Amino acid sequence: MRTVKDLQPMAPRFRVDGKTALVTGSGRGIGSGIALALAEGGAEVVLLSRTRSELDAVAAEIERRGFSTPLVRVCDVTDNAAVRAAIASLPCLDILVNNAATNIPRAFLDVSDEDFAIMSDLNVRAYFVVAQASVRKMLEDPDRKAKGGVVINITSQMGHIGSPNRVPYCMTKHAEEGMTKAMAIELVDQGIRVNSIGPTFTMTPLIEKIVNTEEIRNFLVSRIPMGHMAAIEDMAAAALYLASPAAAMVTGSSLLVDGGWTAQ
Repeated sequence: MRTVKDLQPMAPRFRVDGKTALVTGSGRGIGSGIALALAEGGAEVVLLSRTRSELDAVAAEIERRGFSTPLVRVCDVTDNAAVRAAIASLPCLDILVNNAATNIPRAFLDVSDEDFAIMSDLNVRAYFVVAQASVRKMLEDPDRKAKGGVVINITSQMGHIGSPNRVPYCMTKHAEEGMTKAMAIELVDQGIRVNSIGPTFTMTPLIEKIVNTEEIRNFLVSRIPMGHMAAIEDMAAAALYLASPAAAMVTGSSLLVDGGWTAQ
């Protein structure tokens, strides 16, 4: 029987030293914060998004802080062939953070075909393609089961509830949550853990565009029991935990970082 004397130190379990981590949508917002956190945790980070200047700025900040120089891949994740090629070209892969997504708030009856196509292409199809290509890359390593692998899908609190003016967004985020659970069950025998993070409204460039009036901000904050929006660092810390050996027994779960929104 193990006793307290047999327990291992906790701090090293939150490290990801020697791992290679791909973060999509890492040029800004939550993606950039997660990339920085994984680099600080010891990972070799691959930054991927459409905009070179944003990626270069994140890479420069990671280097400025003294962490390992990231790889930069400029790619649109909705381009199936391009993103598959970009992932296949990586030397190796241990951790995927599937983060690139969007939202176009509209009343249900005002959602256009174009709005729906943009959200479904990026939030569902691209999530699937990126995850599939990344798992294929992970499984190129014959020791994958022993080494382990991690997929983290950045979803939303809206993947668990409904909300006005967000029907397609809620629909796509529920799909991501379903994908997370099904992947977790199918890949468990390969040693790959799959989880999601469900953020509440987090102060990012995308949210700043949406929360563009005091009325909207006050309404949203009123729904968060903790009384304020989330910070990028809150999501970065959650991702570092799920990517690390500290979460070795966690798969098929959604870590809600929502200030209590979905507990109501």
